[in-house]
Amino acid sequence: MSNDFQFDDDDFAKEAGAANGSRVFKEFECPGCDAHNPVDDTFTDGEELRCNYCGCEYLARVNSEGRLKLKAV
Repeated sequence: MSNDFQFDDDDFAKEAGAANGSRVFKEFECPGCDAHNPVDDTFTDGEELRCNYCGCEYLARVNSEGRLKLKAV
């Protein structure tokens, strides 16, 4: 019998990152004006963001489920 399976160490890192709320995002929807805002660099929990359309600033918070919440600064 041969073990015919694929194993990738990165799978554990991805699962651990999603579990502790450290997801990385490339875009967000502004809660103030509902504009779609793609960003050049990625962002994650604790970073400040600015809407490219209305200029409002937000603090990115990622909950334990990996969902992005924006809080006005």
